Amino acid sequence: MAVVVRDENIRRFTAAGLRILGVAVAYFAAGRIGLLQQVAVGGVKVTPLWPATGIALTCLVLLGLRVWPGIALGTFLVIATIGPLTVASVAIAAGNTLAPVCAAVLLARAGFRPAVDRLRDGVALVFLGALAGMLISATVGATALVLGGSLPADHFWGTWAVWWTGDAMGVLVITPLLLAARTLHRPRDVPPYRWAEPVVLLAAVAGVTLLGTRSTLHLLFLVFPLLMWAAMRFQLPGAAPCVLVVSVLSVAAAREQVGPFADHGLFAIMVTLQALNGAAALTALLLSAVIAERESTYLKIEQACIALAEVVARLAPGTPAPGRPPADEDRPRSGPGRPE
Repeated sequence: MAVVVRDENIRRFTAAGLRILGVAVAYFAAGRIGLLQQVAVGGVKVTPLWPATGIALTCLVLLGLRVWPGIALGTFLVIATIGPLTVASVAIAAGNTLAPVCAAVLLARAGFRPAVDRLRDGVALVFLGALAGMLISATVGATALVLGGSLPADHFWGTWAVWWTGDAMGVLVITPLLLAARTLHRPRDVPPYRWAEPVVLLAAVAGVTLLGTRSTLHLLFLVFPLLMWAAMRFQLPGAAPCVLVVSVLSVAAAREQVGPFADHGLFAIMVTLQALNGAAALTALLLSAVIAERESTYLKIEQACIALAEVVARLAPGTPAPGRPPADEDRPRSGPGRPE
């Protein structure tokens, strides 16, 4: 019996260790991708879109708080590839770990469901998971850089703003995408031509975003009808990839300072970029949640009507059940005034 218990403990600890290692690898890979789009603020490089926070929060929501060491390990690995580890680096790693942990705790307290099939889930993810939770990482990180002498004090708020919006955008863009991919399945009995709609929709979003971010004309608003179309037709699984495309293409245009980002200072560019990304993510996420909640309500009403019809059929034995023809013994017999 003791051997069986020991083997079970070994398997449990091994599985936990592999989960933590997997989270660390995923965080490190996402961090390296995020560093490809970094900008310099006061001599410090920060990213306007940090996908690692989205992966961290998703892992905490789906796997539980026990995987937080993987986030810390992944953060240290990313920092180690940038420069030497210092006291400021330790503080930044602590802030980047604490922020998604606190966000996951807030979401759990709010009754958040990973399916994001209710409006309250979308609101909680936006305001608790992204906007509130990421205040911690931005504040700790910018403060550590100022105290460590890497960032001038007069650049604190500029760095803080880019840091906070980058982490928040990581949650708003990546977390819904991963949560939608978790439940994604191929529907049955769907004609092949129906698959052309999401492909054409995604291509249209990419084309309109390129037009809006590479042209001197202010055409960025043209992408919102497409995002609404994606949310209404496909809910989160269709809207989340479209938001990712919009964010990636707009960040690339902002770094190159082309289109609506040309001839502006860094602060104006960041405001325009985060306003676009934030509005796109909010529109797609909240509208998807509203549509999913409405369809769920319709389904519950339909099931309630079917159950009520079955109860009525059982209470009135002579009444045929809905959708069934009357049995032979239930049909009217011939009699006076009735044809044979």
